[in-house]
Amino acid sequence: MHAPADILAYQEALDEMARPICDRFLGLIEQALPDAERKVWHAHPVWFFDGNPVVGYDRLKHSVRLLFWSGQSFNTPGLQTEGSFKAAEIRVTDVSQIDDELVARWLAESREIQWNYRDIRRNRGLEPLKGLG
Repeated sequence: MHAPADILAYQEALDEMARPICDRFLGLIEQALPDAERKVWHAHPVWFFDGNPVVGYDRLKHSVRLLFWSGQSFNTPGLQTEGSFKAAEIRVTDVSQIDDELVARWLAESREIQWNYRDIRRNRGLEPLKGLG
């Protein structure tokens, strides 16, 4: 796997429940978004295009969350609203709950549909960046 050292260190520190889930998410994301910038950001792995976050995952108390910053605008169903902006997520507790094809569809949409989180302060809110409007 060609993930950066900080993401690999994140993976190594995971507990036995979260590690297989995060390994699967890492593999799916790396396959779908090999040209994305990626790093541990705010304590968990996140992938970016031109400095704009598009997808990431993190270990929560009882699950692992896969978060798409612009996921509420995706056409493919199955994500749950997260927060007060345009993010959407899935939460899983076992690797068997991950539908690789569904995740691949969301990842494809994350490349094409983006709200501008990178400039949220300068713009004083979210504005469409790509694939919207």
